Amino acid sequence: MTDIRLTPLARSLPATVPFVGPETQERARGAVFDARLGANENVFGPSPRAIEAMAQAEQWMYGDPESAELRAALAAHHGCAAENIMVGEGIDGLLGYLVRLMVEPGDAVVTSAGAYPTFNYHVAGFGGTLHTVPYKGDFEDPDALFAKAAEVDAKLVYLANPDNPMGSHYSGADIANAMRSLPPRTLLVLDEAYVECAPEGTALPLPFDDPRVIRMRTFSKAYGLAGARVGYALGAADLINAFHKVRNHFGMNRAAQAGALAALEDHDYLAHVQQQIAQARDTIAAIARENGLVPLPSATNFVTIDCGRDAAFAKAVVDGLIDRGIFVRMPFVAPQNRCIRISCGTPQMLALLGRTLPAALADAEKS
Repeated sequence: MTDIRLTPLARSLPATVPFVGPETQERARGAVFDARLGANENVFGPSPRAIEAMAQAEQWMYGDPESAELRAALAAHHGCAAENIMVGEGIDGLLGYLVRLMVEPGDAVVTSAGAYPTFNYHVAGFGGTLHTVPYKGDFEDPDALFAKAAEVDAKLVYLANPDNPMGSHYSGADIANAMRSLPPRTLLVLDEAYVECAPEGTALPLPFDDPRVIRMRTFSKAYGLAGARVGYALGAADLINAFHKVRNHFGMNRAAQAGALAALEDHDYLAHVQQQIAQARDTIAAIARENGLVPLPSATNFVTIDCGRDAAFAKAVVDGLIDRGIFVRMPFVAPQNRCIRISCGTPQMLALLGRTLPAALADAEKS
């Protein structure tokens, strides 16, 4: 074949990814990072019970294509039916399936400028037209999102609560109240990836079969299984059932299913990790203040730090930390890009951050 026969849409897309992974950066710099504090992974790791379950999984067999045992356990955990749950390859994979199901070329989709970029990546990949609204301070703006959705007749509107990259959050009751203005033809995609890290009352207090919303959850954050790629969607049975039309039926490997099931059942370990996350957030905030920076309140497993200047200064701080072996990231879009974002780490990682940040700031002042 002399000509790769891509679709016109695929030919029009840039060769890009939502994030440049830390491994890519390590290869470019020729050294591994001493502290991996940029990907919002749970460095405290999964439950030992999950590790053991994954080690004992019979890997010569395909994973259950229905994830039946995990879905049943999740249904019991949330007090809903298994028909309201779809398990997939992380929230990223589920977002891709959802967009494939609902978005055709030219269909309108709404999100916040600077919000989680992987959703935008999927929308572009299926030819949707993305409309954005600005943040309101350091918060996504549900009222503005839903107003824009009505204006453009959006099929989907994306909202993360708690938010990435700012770490802010609304109460679930506030989101439910805002949904009174959600257009009747628009589906709310509510990303609750960090809800286990957030204060009580952050989760949306509506039935899981409410047809206006699909909720996304993950085992990548508080449960510490980012490498296993296990996410799940909670929604109305008709919508959940539609995923079977397009999903990769053997996308969930056997070890991942076993690990997620064991992690879900280990309530004591989850509580322990939640405490470690809270302590790490306090430590990051203290380091920021010691260096004259402003840590923003966080309901996640990271802290976003206002550097008090512009994006160029924040980028210089990020570069200075990376040059010194500390992987961090920053928001992409103004005015949030005045900030840097630091994931919760072990005491050793955060001690290294505390020793290194002053020099990175000094270099940024000179640039």
